[in-house]
Parts: sequence; C-alpha cells; structure tokens
Amino acid sequence: MRSAILGVALLLCGSVCARAESGLASFYPGVGKKGEMTCAHRSHPFGKRLRVSHGKVSIECRVNDRGPFVRGRIIDVSTSAARALGMIDAGIVQVVVEPVEEPAPVPARIEITSVPSSAL
Repeated sequence: MRSAILGVALLLCGSVCARAESGLASFYPGVGKKGEMTCAHRSHPFGKRLRVSHGKVSIECRVNDRGPFVRGRIIDVSTSAARALGMIDAGIVQVVVEPVEEPAPVPARIEITSVPSSAL
C-alpha cells in the first residue's frame, strides 16, 4: 500500500514537472493594456496564465500573443513583466515557465425549499 501511494505521488510530481519548460526569455513593448503583465508563447492558448520564474522571482502573466520567433527563446514577456522579473537591464534571461492550474469551477448550489409528496 505504501509503495503504491509513493508511486502515485511520483507519477503526479513527474507530470507536473514535465509541463514546466526552461529556456531563454526576452521582452517586448507588449500587446494589450499599459502595465499589464502579458506574454507571447508559441503553444499555450490565449488567456492561459503562466508562472514565469527567474532566479528567486516568480510572476504570473497571461498569454495574449504568439512568439517568440527567435531560435532558442521560449517566451517573450511584456515590459511590465520584465520589470517585475528584474530582467530589463539584461534583456534576455534564463527562465522556467509553468502553466498555472485554474481552480475547478464550483458547482452552483441548488436549494430545494419543498419536496412534492409525489416525489417521495
């Protein structure tokens, strides 16, 4: 039983870790509202939130564009996101990108005030 639990835990960790990608990030003036933390990614869907980590700093940004189209780069972040990551002076930095899991929607609460006698 214990080994089965350990196996499931390792499997879950492996699947979470497998979705993270690491590589180079650059920044661009951004498409969207001024000051908004957004990014361009080749494959994640528009609207998806990604956690981008550089050193000890992690931010969340929203995919709103496609790119980068430069070999070796995995993500372009907006200027606001680059500022938050502390990469403005460097221009290009090594990052880890992970999708942020959205919480499952809470089902609507249904209240029954009375039950018809025919239902019993």
